[in-house]
Amino acid sequence: MIDERLLTWTEADLGVAGQLRAVVRAPDQVLSSNGDRVDPTAPEIIQLAADLVATMRVSPGCVGLAAPQVGVGVKVFCVDVSQHPKARGHHGTFVLCNAEVIESSRNEKAREGCMSVPDFTGDVKRATRVVVRGEIPGTGEQVTFEANAFEARALQHEIDHCEGLLFLDRAAGAHAIYARKTYL
Repeated sequence: MIDERLLTWTEADLGVAGQLRAVVRAPDQVLSSNGDRVDPTAPEIIQLAADLVATMRVSPGCVGLAAPQVGVGVKVFCVDVSQHPKARGHHGTFVLCNAEVIESSRNEKAREGCMSVPDFTGDVKRATRVVVRGEIPGTGEQVTFEANAFEARALQHEIDHCEGLLFLDRAAGAHAIYARKTYL
């Protein structure tokens, strides 16, 4: 299931230049709070979307960034796994508002890291295939699409941020959390 609108979207569609934002780190309260739903056509949400993409692009190894990670408690995030070696398929760069997983498949364990938890990685079980529904910032157009493998993992990770969850909350326990060997 491919949504053509998502494949053709670029940050230029937002019509504003993104500004770099500081990334907050755990245990900042915004990271553990359920984000608010947004109006994807609101000017401040359009600017936030552009800022998320700009900040993601300058962050080494970053494949996604959620609004709570820049201190804004709302359900908005960006993803781009296109340059990651683990990506099998992808939809390029995109931003979603009010996204949710509406269908998922079997879980698979894999290692995850996060800019908001820079000193640790962890083994997390996530669905290997998801169907996600969300809204595009600027137009508010609803999209529904299927993502697999690494992109599916990235989407679930960012949706979790919007729900107030970190990958640490999904790890099986302390035995599944590791000191990061390579610092970003």
